[in-house]
Amino acid sequence: MIPPHHDPACWGCGDNPNGLHLLSPGAEGLSEYEAYFSFDERHQGGPGLVHGGLVSAALDEACGLLATWYRFPSVTTRMFVRFRKPIPINTELLVRARVDDGTGRRIRTTGWITDGDEVLAEARVALLHVPLEHFLATPEGRAAADRFARSPDA
Repeated sequence: MIPPHHDPACWGCGDNPNGLHLLSPGAEGLSEYEAYFSFDERHQGGPGLVHGGLVSAALDEACGLLATWYRFPSVTTRMFVRFRKPIPINTELLVRARVDDGTGRRIRTTGWITDGDEVLAEARVALLHVPLEHFLATPEGRAAADRFARSPDA
């Protein structure tokens, strides 16, 4: 069995009630990812518009999901976001990510949030493949590893 790539409480892809619930990539090793999602009132900055930090977080999550499934596990080391247009809440959006380079421990990705053919925000994200122990340093990480080890599919 493939180990869990994210914690169930993850804001981006987990069951977090305030999260985005992005779907996981279809298989390990893919170099492209896309998912439909929407922001709602909980994600507002200005009236009817998504908070820029949450736009950045959604791009980071899409690029991070892809990188982690590309080379398990990976973490963000640097991110550059360009906001092209305000992003409305309650609108179905598409978030896409692509691996641009995966040399050694470094993974470089590009991500986009679009509404139809219009790019609303984009990001260049640098990630680093890390040892699994990186996530076992916290009590929550150790508990997640113990749950996984006890699961019947492990």
